Amino acid sequence: MSDKEAFPHFVHTMQATSHFLTRNIKGDHEEATTSYDYDYGEPCHKADVRQIAAQLLPPLYSLVFIFGFVGNMLVVLILINCKKLKSMTDIYLLNLAVSDLLFLFTLPWWAHYATHEWVFGNAMCKLFTGLYHIGYFGGIFFIILLTLDRYLAIVHAVFALKARTVTFGVVTSGLTWGVALSASLPGIIFTSSQKEDSSYSCGPSFPLRWKTFQTVMRNVLGLVLPLLVMVVCYSGILKTLLRCRNEKKKHKAVRLIFAIMIVYFLFWAPYNIVLLLSTFPEFFNLSNCESSRQLDQAMQVTETLGMTHCCINPVIYAFVGEKFRRYLSVFFRKHVAKRLCRHCPVFYRETADRASSTYTPSTGEQDVSAGL
Repeated sequence: MSDKEAFPHFVHTMQATSHFLTRNIKGDHEEATTSYDYDYGEPCHKADVRQIAAQLLPPLYSLVFIFGFVGNMLVVLILINCKKLKSMTDIYLLNLAVSDLLFLFTLPWWAHYATHEWVFGNAMCKLFTGLYHIGYFGGIFFIILLTLDRYLAIVHAVFALKARTVTFGVVTSGLTWGVALSASLPGIIFTSSQKEDSSYSCGPSFPLRWKTFQTVMRNVLGLVLPLLVMVVCYSGILKTLLRCRNEKKKHKAVRLIFAIMIVYFLFWAPYNIVLLLSTFPEFFNLSNCESSRQLDQAMQVTETLGMTHCCINPVIYAFVGEKFRRYLSVFFRKHVAKRLCRHCPVFYRETADRASSTYTPSTGEQDVSAGL
């Protein structure tokens, strides 16, 4: 594996290993070139992995972009136009959708890069790397905030009535974006567009210590911290719900956020594990050529799997969130169906009926229990 960890990691690695790779250790810095990957003196050929990536990644990235963009834009529009952002939960869900959209925006550029050299220049290389990172970390942090929000609403309901305000949601969201930007800085700073042989690439050249820090940070923030928060919060939530009866709505709200967390781990945990193995191959006895090839292939599969996570949250809302389905129906009738059939009175009548039943004022407790 090359030490130039790209974002997406696999795309740049395959660009850098179009023919062969080499690894030379000089002091505290690991410098990679694009000629040979020495495994007991033998070159490590990876052109076949590169060819598979060039054929597989562009169509996959395109599908993820289309479905993810449509789904998350629907979430944004419904939260703004229908729910009117009346609760802290709505604020966090909106920011989660925005995080996914930032991440998705970079996919067409990575799809082009998978089959061609980087032709968009150094500034765009840094920009898209930054959006990739900020969207990734932002998604993690807002999932954590949603979990804490459910915990406060159910375990500390009295305190939550005062603390869970829209203002507090806006303030904490702003701080969260600042933390996401800070976590993204190492990748942005060390990223540049460089000429390698006769083509240009886009990816970071980390000094060895910074590469170690980046990998450890991604695993801590992307895997360990969310898992720890989930275990602590849902343990408290389950204890509280076991003492209650007739809490169906609260169970639905917990199920929604729990599903978001579980899906996140299923889609991103494999990538974080492979990234850890790729950063410390000597520690895991994976420094030979065959292991390097297998890690490249695993990186291709797991990173693509992780990217598809951007499409999943809207699906979870639709299947788990009963309220979201009602709002989606109202939105479709009001803004889509009515425009397609302007002379169909049924749309006007049913939209009004739906709106009157859906937009009834709800108490703070009802919002807490119903979620989306």
